[in-house]
Amino acid sequence: MNDFQHNGILSLPLEYFPGIPAPVRTEVLRKSIHMLVALVPFVAALNQGITLALLASGTIIYTYAELLRCRGVRVVLISRLTAMASRERDLGKFVLGPVTLGLGTMLALLLYPAPAASIAIFALAFGDGLASLVGKLFGRIRIPYTGGKTIIGSAACFAAIFFSARSVGASLFTALAVASVSTLVEMLPLKDLDNILLPLSAGTIAAVFGYLAV
Repeated sequence: MNDFQHNGILSLPLEYFPGIPAPVRTEVLRKSIHMLVALVPFVAALNQGITLALLASGTIIYTYAELLRCRGVRVVLISRLTAMASRERDLGKFVLGPVTLGLGTMLALLLYPAPAASIAIFALAFGDGLASLVGKLFGRIRIPYTGGKTIIGSAACFAAIFFSARSVGASLFTALAVASVSTLVEMLPLKDLDNILLPLSAGTIAAVFGYLAV
């Protein structure tokens, strides 16, 4: 096996990121991929049907490739990238994150009208993504009963969701409501299931309270 490995975690070579701990490097790569879903609303604005088809196809292809990887059959690029972005808790297991990420994004497009769907997807991309990155890099004070979430990570989540909601026309009240509820959901120790529950909570609040600024 020619993948790079550090402390039991398949990752990028140390010389690529000198002085940065392996778990942080892994999280940077993982959440950089995660935040790419922020492009989905822009693609969906051109053709939502094709966008959903691409998301579904990508999720199915990944699932098949990951099943093969778990059986020792490596798929070019997909298996390597999965291994590089895997956390320690994922070692020897099916890495579920990309599947729930795809499902959460598709549900947001299917269940909510365009502005609320965008808010839901941006909450998933930036709220969850920055919460993890900022928490890993700067988090010192952990929040009890949250599975290791930090105060600064949750603050980054709130800010990211608030400003992304405002950027697509949410009123001040709606942006605050979406950011507050979504941050509480992100704080729960849901592991990869937050990729589904976070956009659903953000989209539902945006749709219920209205999303156009007045």
